[in-house]
Amino acid sequence: MFINILIFGLILLFVFQRFITRNGMKQITTTELKRELEDKEKQFIDVRTPSEFRTKHIKGFQNIPLAELRQQSHHLSKEREVFVICQSGMRSAKGSRLLTKLGFKRVTNIKGGMNTWI
Repeated sequence: MFINILIFGLILLFVFQRFITRNGMKQITTTELKRELEDKEKQFIDVRTPSEFRTKHIKGFQNIPLAELRQQSHHLSKEREVFVICQSGMRSAKGSRLLTKLGFKRVTNIKGGMNTWI
């Protein structure tokens, strides 16, 4: 019985950490992103590698690879909303969490990443 409760608790923790908005970080789809791209006050960051970015990217996004995000974050405004994308949504989720930890107030992860961009 204890093991079942422990396993259930770990599953809930995993789901909560992966999918719940926290600390000012939210998630949107690429369909919702299309409406946001018009706003020039917002910051759009692509955390894929430079070669991935060169292959295909969304106009208006700046390429800051995830491995360089901490060092390059000073180029971004902590007061303006930041939208983060990658290929599938995994690296951008990590990048979004990092920016939130660094004090960015409004961070939005793009679920599904470039895989869902049409």
